[in-house]
Amino acid sequence: MSFGYLIALGISLAGMVMLDRRHRLSFWADARRSSIVLITGVAFLFVWDLAGVANGIFFRGETPWMTGVLVAPEVPLEEVFFLTLLTYLTLNVFGAIRRGRKAAQ
Repeated sequence: MSFGYLIALGISLAGMVMLDRRHRLSFWADARRSSIVLITGVAFLFVWDLAGVANGIFFRGETPWMTGVLVAPEVPLEEVFFLTLLTYLTLNVFGAIRRGRKAAQ
């Protein structure tokens, strides 16, 4: 069991938090709205993954960098962190674009 990938995802998430805090992109701009979007986005993507697994489209790959812990059949623990990172990144990018447009006006 290795925690390499999970640690890398955690470091990446910490970077997203630092960018958000520094530039007030999502949670530091509106925590309530960002929480709703993050939870909804992760839930949607998780259900999407489950549907892909059920239809034989997605499957878990074996690597020495993963913990081997599954949260659902063929869905590793790291997937939840990856989906959170992906959704948070999208929130931050959207916040940066919105902020840039306001500054340009």
